[in-house]
Amino acid sequence: MLKKQTLTLAFISATLAAMPVTHAGTFHGAQANPHREYGAIFQIDNGGNGAIKKTLNNIENLLHDPRLKGHIKIELIANSKGFDVYVKGNGFRRKLKELQHQGVILAQCGNTLRELHVNRHDLYPFITVVPSGVGEITIRESEGWAYIHPGAPHHEGF
Repeated sequence: MLKKQTLTLAFISATLAAMPVTHAGTFHGAQANPHREYGAIFQIDNGGNGAIKKTLNNIENLLHDPRLKGHIKIELIANSKGFDVYVKGNGFRRKLKELQHQGVILAQCGNTLRELHVNRHDLYPFITVVPSGVGEITIRESEGWAYIHPGAPHHEGF
């Protein structure tokens, strides 16, 4: 019995000794490979200013992450009720143009336009319509892009 406890204690001690020691404040996040290109596709599938702002802020944050600066490609795909992000007069034109100027691809699901009877002319003219949103996501993921779905903002009490 004592021999078994001693062996168990020795195993635990050896395992702990082999583990890297981390101290508070020494971890600074994952490090990006400066010789690699990264991609992220953001999906927005619900409307409303809260969901739109949250998604656009997430994109902005990723664009300004110093680890990825100059090494990130980003696409925003809108489908379902997410088409609101691209509707003319919604107050997001300036932000969308800024993001596009920074290289963000702005895409709209063509199936959504057809199924929800949305006229293409009701959307900003600088938006690209793709055949399907889920097809776009599938292709990007197969290319190694990260899939990000910020979702609707949470409200207190829910």
